[in-house]
Amino acid sequence: MNLANYEFKTEPYDHQLESLEISSHHNLFALFLEMGLGKSKILLDNAALLFEQGKISSLLIVTPKGNLRNWDIHEISKHLPDRIQRNILVWQPNHTQRWTKDFRKMVEEDSTGIMNIFLINVEAFATKKACSFVEEFLVTHDAMMVIDESTTIKNPKAKRTKNLIRLAPLADYRRILTGFPVTKAPLDLFSQCYFLSPNLLGFSSYYAFRSRYAIVQPRRMGNHSFQQIVGFRKLEELQESIKEFSIRRRKEECLDLPEKVYVKRYVELTEEQKVAYNTMKRKALMVLGDDLFTTINVLTQLMRLQQVVAGSLRNREGETIILKNNRVQTVLDLLEETSGKVVVFAVFQTDIEELEKAIANRFGRESVASYYGKTPQNQRQNIIDKFQEPESELRYFVSNPQTGGRGITLTGASTMIFYSNSYDLELRVQAEDRIHRIGQEHSCTYIDLVSKDTVDERILKNLLNKIKISNEILGEVRTWFK
Repeated sequence: MNLANYEFKTEPYDHQLESLEISSHHNLFALFLEMGLGKSKILLDNAALLFEQGKISSLLIVTPKGNLRNWDIHEISKHLPDRIQRNILVWQPNHTQRWTKDFRKMVEEDSTGIMNIFLINVEAFATKKACSFVEEFLVTHDAMMVIDESTTIKNPKAKRTKNLIRLAPLADYRRILTGFPVTKAPLDLFSQCYFLSPNLLGFSSYYAFRSRYAIVQPRRMGNHSFQQIVGFRKLEELQESIKEFSIRRRKEECLDLPEKVYVKRYVELTEEQKVAYNTMKRKALMVLGDDLFTTINVLTQLMRLQQVVAGSLRNREGETIILKNNRVQTVLDLLEETSGKVVVFAVFQTDIEELEKAIANRFGRESVASYYGKTPQNQRQNIIDKFQEPESELRYFVSNPQTGGRGITLTGASTMIFYSNSYDLELRVQAEDRIHRIGQEHSCTYIDLVSKDTVDERILKNLLNKIKISNEILGEVRTWFK
């Protein structure tokens, strides 16, 4: 497709133009571009082209809940050409009369020449109500259906995955977007690709796909027997298969973005933490040694250990007890050592609140803002805007990856501290790329707080192993912390 004379709302980079030209020839396509490379822009340019060619009349964007506002307020207005009239409706689970009226107008009235855009969070597809509205929208429109952050449907057993796959054929054009399609194992790809089309990978079921690419061995634990994946095979074959309907680009291939630097800062546990950690560890081993062994139990016990390492625990009454720890002080010391603005990510709400309080006491109330579940929606964008202002007093942004790790730009900072980590590789990578993206002018430094011989080291090792698997399936060489 010759786009030399096409009038874009925002001028594309070379890699964006290349991705657009390639994807425009496909009804079904995957944009596997690293975060910060402009997947949203490419998608919206693609939708604009198809709309102006009369191939689609509408756009359905499925995205994690935390990204809805970003698509609604920022991405669409920034990248969709102004000459295209649009009607945008954002899903409301408890919809008002006004919302229902707007939806009925969207599906029942003639809207020739207007692009109807329906934004809905992926979590809603676990409900019949949301699915029924989406089905009606798709039946009445020639739509492009998009799943943003498509790893949210990697679990083939999840209700939302099944519902999205069921509804997918109602849209002639389908797209999946993610910077990191393989977060745990090559098997992550199955449901994402199956959404595009059951025929793309040549397997009618997840288990057939698993049999081809996974090495499975029988295992026993107590009275329980199960199949355990112990490795993978034929990954070059899988890599070639996905190339036919996808494009993969990494930052270092596309932009002169500055390098990433990884640093570990070791933090000694206090005596109080050591006692609590060893006690919790013994309890965990007892739980995992009985017949109730499950993945959920494992994760629960690991999370409890991690919480102790981070500086708190819950008693039998469900109350949170703050433990004497060195971790908060370590963050304060790092902030003293660091010029410019800093983003701090922590897994637990208690830690976010303790960090905000400590930073405010040390550097002043105006120097810090928290951004997490309790932050009012009407204040969030103001916090981001203020943080991005070079001359503002707001220097420290404290958040968790679930809330602050997606869909926002924090390039005002070039240093990021991970007070704690989760096992979710996608969350980690997403969080990193809040500062390492278009607009960043400095080298980015990532500092992980680690307590030796604790769950901290296990988590980082787990993330590194996932990186290695991802590199193998995507044919990449990605350096990361050791």
